[in-house]
Amino acid sequence: MTPIRIPQPILERRSIRAYAEGELSREDIEKLIEAAILAPSAGNLQPWGFIAVTDPKTKMRLVDAALGQSFIAQASVVIVVCAVPSRSASRYGRRGAELYCLQDTAAAVENILLTAAANGLGACWVGAFDEERVAEVIGAPEGVRPVALIPIGPPAETPPRRPRRSLKEVLHWERW
Repeated sequence: MTPIRIPQPILERRSIRAYAEGELSREDIEKLIEAAILAPSAGNLQPWGFIAVTDPKTKMRLVDAALGQSFIAQASVVIVVCAVPSRSASRYGRRGAELYCLQDTAAAVENILLTAAANGLGACWVGAFDEERVAEVIGAPEGVRPVALIPIGPPAETPPRRPRRSLKEVLHWERW
């Protein structure tokens, strides 16, 4: 068996908060979402929905809902990742609604981030926002919960890798 290696997009991914001019095509945005829906989900219930926001006015409303994080409006597209807790609850009850749907959407977010990085795009996982305001901006129906904003576009910065906790600090064998 060959030694396990960390794939290049994981090594290259950074949180990008400055974007250069340039649009993403509808097809490019659809490919990012295709990557997202390939993520694993509990019971394969796929409790997610995605809203691609390209309109400058709508992006500014998302900036307001995201506590003034202005870099969001610079991106070519902002993907709003939503959880549909009732889908997970249909099989897994409260644990599905409160946990599995969030785990599943987190996996979808990471697939988007890694696909963006693999294609030379910058992206950032934004979780600091007023959930109710974002839901209103995107017209989310009752029971649909925005869980992440992902601004994506050509990067205008190349930040260094941020420090990570050591393997020795975080890996435990058999017990904590």
